[in-house]
Amino acid sequence: MGKDIETIYIVDDDPAVREALSSLLRANGKHVRAFPGGAEFLSFERDDAPACLILDLEMPGMNGLEVQQCVAATLPIIFISGCGDIDSTVKAMKAGASDFLTKPVEEARLLSAVEEALCEHRIARCDALYHAVLRERFGSLTPREHEVLALLVAGRLNKQIAAELGIAEYTVQIHRGNIMRKMKADSFATLVKLAETLKPNLP
Repeated sequence: MGKDIETIYIVDDDPAVREALSSLLRANGKHVRAFPGGAEFLSFERDDAPACLILDLEMPGMNGLEVQQCVAATLPIIFISGCGDIDSTVKAMKAGASDFLTKPVEEARLLSAVEEALCEHRIARCDALYHAVLRERFGSLTPREHEVLALLVAGRLNKQIAAELGIAEYTVQIHRGNIMRKMKADSFATLVKLAETLKPNLP
């Protein structure tokens, strides 16, 4: 399957529900993969593309909350349930569920929830890619450049950095230029913003 194709995964032990949801989504141009249980879904190798999961709450074997624990960090989840279990709804939403719908699910409500979940996943993937690129740029800096960057972000002047590191101010200027180039920062303000994003990685 092409990596650009968005997929809606459905996990529900009721074949009638799986078929109804699959037919509705396919009629609206969605690519669908349906599974009768959580174990079958978790063993399936998902495509590297935006997706969301429509997940039944009550199922034999692994219930929906147990499946959520395994995939919540990687996939937006829309729960569907035939019972109005407030406690389970709260647990699901606190654990990061995108939405919680009650059976029988209204078609318009489901389609809206799916679009919101897909949008959420697209944004999350873009953010992850952006941070990965920044970490790669940061990793290209030398140990000395890491030190200079941390001091620059802390607001030190070139001459203060030179004194603190025991190097010439001209050398600090060279390091600063190299840092700007490697981090692809078009201004010092941009460099500070990038460094704030990477703050946990700074020495």
